[in-house]
Amino acid sequence: MQAKAVFRFYEELNDFLPVERRKREFEIEFDAPVPVRHLIERMGVPHTEVELILINARSVDLQHPAANGDRISVYPVFEALDVTPLIRLREHPLRDPRFLADVHLGKLARYLRMLGFDTLLAKDGVADGELSRLAARQRRMVLTRDRALLMRKEVTRGCYIRRGRPREQLAQVIRRLDLGDSLRPFTRCIRCNEPLQGPLPKAQVWQQLPPRTREAFAEFWRCSACAKLYWRGSHFARMQAIIQALQGGLLRDDVGR
Repeated sequence: MQAKAVFRFYEELNDFLPVERRKREFEIEFDAPVPVRHLIERMGVPHTEVELILINARSVDLQHPAANGDRISVYPVFEALDVTPLIRLREHPLRDPRFLADVHLGKLARYLRMLGFDTLLAKDGVADGELSRLAARQRRMVLTRDRALLMRKEVTRGCYIRRGRPREQLAQVIRRLDLGDSLRPFTRCIRCNEPLQGPLPKAQVWQQLPPRTREAFAEFWRCSACAKLYWRGSHFARMQAIIQALQGGLLRDDVGR
């Protein structure tokens, strides 16, 4: 049956729409019945970017059928406002600080590990289907600039990463998912993602240390998997500066808005 519905997308979801449809109501035609998710993604908005859907002022899930005459409002993830009682999209909250970053987001993945977040980095050449199944199996949020990957049915948690420098991308993820209180800096290996052990006394790692490091530092941390050593050198100060900028709101995430 031929049907019409009026849509309105809010905030950053407008970035996915053509200019003439942004920040305004518009009408579309479709063959009913059809899940509202299909209509949202037909317009280029990945379902992982959506946290709340209202049809005729009532919260619905992604599979709810759209009908003729419906007025449909679509909202992104809310950072500061708790809308949990209204959400009908997922059995579990979208905010889950375990990530799977696609192969092009290596620096972002390392920054997230630095902040203590469990972050896998996809290997080059791995197919989208395999990535989406891995994310679903391990309940990870997919971080990517590939809209098609976020539109796969298996992907229930995802974040579209906008253009910008890796630090700006990091600010986007922390702000969008309201992770400011979940930071556990310097607890995870930046290279391989496994937890760090420590602090360890110098005597325990003496043989692995460069001569100058032996003289300058007393405490060390070691990766539980790859055995890489960490200490509070110049890299530690740089990382602390990034964390302070995040907490102070000095890193911006509005690139491309």
